[in-house]
Amino acid sequence: MTDAAEPRLLLVTGLSGAGKSTVLKVLEDLGWEVVDNLPLALLDALIDAPVKRNEASRPIAVGIDSRSRGFRPALLVKRIKELRQEGTHDVETLFLDCAGAELERRFSETRRRHPMAEDRPAADGIAREREVMEPLRRWAEHVVDTTNYSSNDLQQEVRQRFGDAGEGEPVLNILSFGFARGLPRNADLVFDMRYLRNPHWDPKLKPGTGLDADVAAYVKADPAYEDSVAQIEKLILTLLPRYRAEGKSYVTIAFGCTGGRHRSVHVAARVAQTLRDAGHELTVTHRNLDSAPQDGLEGRPPPASPAPGGKT
Repeated sequence: MTDAAEPRLLLVTGLSGAGKSTVLKVLEDLGWEVVDNLPLALLDALIDAPVKRNEASRPIAVGIDSRSRGFRPALLVKRIKELRQEGTHDVETLFLDCAGAELERRFSETRRRHPMAEDRPAADGIAREREVMEPLRRWAEHVVDTTNYSSNDLQQEVRQRFGDAGEGEPVLNILSFGFARGLPRNADLVFDMRYLRNPHWDPKLKPGTGLDADVAAYVKADPAYEDSVAQIEKLILTLLPRYRAEGKSYVTIAFGCTGGRHRSVHVAARVAQTLRDAGHELTVTHRNLDSAPQDGLEGRPPPASPAPGGKT
């Protein structure tokens, strides 16, 4: 039985151009320790390297193909068998296959030379490499044919096969900001809160922020508040699983108001709590919370309410 303390080991191999780099990148995003084109002579040293104190043991993915130094498929298969017989390592092999015509198209499109056909047509190298790699293909537990896969299709395949529950979640950041001080860079979703009434024009609330109870109560009293913010929360909760399925590593959701101190801060804090209650881990950033309130940035104050008797 495999020792639970030993990290999982996945050998990622296959035909050149079939998607090994994409697979290794996704595995790295999933938290795997990734090494590409490792000389076979160093494989045992990598497996046996001790884990540092207080450092969690991570699964290991090793990219090996015909370019790797000392590459001999039969010898690699023999070593995999030995590791399994020793019972100390959970070793799996992922082989990436692809039709020859599609590989030719990819090499032509990227203008790369096939590693086994430096001075000949790519088709010659593809045929030769397929023959050399056949022992590994027969041995592999996971064989993925990427002929009809887009890069996104392959990423999702890897996440489904090798992503444990809870891993691969995008890093989620909730951001509040002021439009008057510029739009945030790299925001995936931006919601404009300037339709809500503005606490800035209330002398008692102006010095405060959206984190203060009296400011929050003022914003929540707007008739449009509850229904609109609830719909925004519903939309975000619908989109986050889709972002994960698409393999996004980072998702930033920004809420803006004019100065970035009142409405956007309150709504960002509320939405963040709703997402936490739904099981999402996140960070909250209030970009302009410490900025000084300025009337000139806030535009015109709202019209005064009519006085009793119709006088203003």
